[in-house]
Amino acid sequence: MKRNRKIGSQTPALTTTTHTTVRFSEVDSMQVVWHGEYVRYFEDGREAFGREYPGLGYLDFYANGYTAPIVDMQLQYISPLTVNDVAVIETRYMDNAAAKLCFEYIVRRQSDGALVARGSSVQVFVDSEGNMVLNNPPFYEEWKNKWLTKE
Repeated sequence: MKRNRKIGSQTPALTTTTHTTVRFSEVDSMQVVWHGEYVRYFEDGREAFGREYPGLGYLDFYANGYTAPIVDMQLQYISPLTVNDVAVIETRYMDNAAAKLCFEYIVRRQSDGALVARGSSVQVFVDSEGNMVLNNPPFYEEWKNKWLTKE
């Protein structure tokens, strides 16, 4: 899947922000956060999103007979984080009509607000038999009606 637009260039439907303090175990031999940890930070952001907007957490998928594996992830590193830095992870839900979940992530260093990384992920719905679902599952439609309805 090729993306032509810049992450952060569109207005998200919903956002949440979470913080994480960089631990010693997350840095590499150069004393900066190992590149793979950013995938974990994105997951932290998705979990926080599910808590802030109930009904879209991982356990909600399972309870409704679905999983939502990631099928695409983009990640751009801009500036390093080091031990004890606090990363501020903005998770941006990007609404679309297709049966998929699209998120963008903007990671900043809390101390100076510097942009550290940005990325995106796409998840699809898979039913309990392992088949990709082409239409939005009913629980997801209910979630969208609850959280995305304009007042």
